Amino acid sequence: MEEFYSLQGEGFHTGRPSYFARIGGCDVGCHWCDSKESWNAEKYPPVATDTIIEHAASYPAKSIVVTGGEPLLYNLDYLCKGLHLQGIATFLETSGSSRLSGEWDWICLSPKKDAPPLPVIFEKANELKVIIEDVPDFGWAEENAGRVSSSCILYLQPEWSLRDTIIPVIVKYIQIHPKWKISLQAHKYMRIP
Repeated sequence: MEEFYSLQGEGFHTGRPSYFARIGGCDVGCHWCDSKESWNAEKYPPVATDTIIEHAASYPAKSIVVTGGEPLLYNLDYLCKGLHLQGIATFLETSGSSRLSGEWDWICLSPKKDAPPLPVIFEKANELKVIIEDVPDFGWAEENAGRVSSSCILYLQPEWSLRDTIIPVIVKYIQIHPKWKISLQAHKYMRIP
């Protein structure tokens, strides 16, 4: 759908410069999604995988964030292999609702209630990022935290449009449950892509 060079705005790698490849197509369709334009892959002409690899390799930061939509709707083995041959670290952002493909240096799992993650993704996740819209979402967060490895970093991220009201609730929750950290969409505060 789109490619660009920017700074990672959320989660563990916040502030890190990376190349971004947003893949079109999504089978989840969260009502609060900030990239709804990515849902229909047919709106975007296919891009050769080698072209994406070449573009990513042309930037000084040797890391790429592959996001969507839902990138795991596609087999990403060839993409990851080509990126690694160029010395580029591969970071995946996924709901985990589709079969895992590709070889990843970092996996950010952001589970969604309407399309829960497949079991295999939990053991591979380096970071669990749960979007919090209201109080019942904490239960969903804890359910998923109980399925990831003990080394997985746990984040609660406020749903952007409700940030002013939900951030204080998240802060109080984390104070009581210190295994969690907060993830803010810093790129939106800084107004960068």
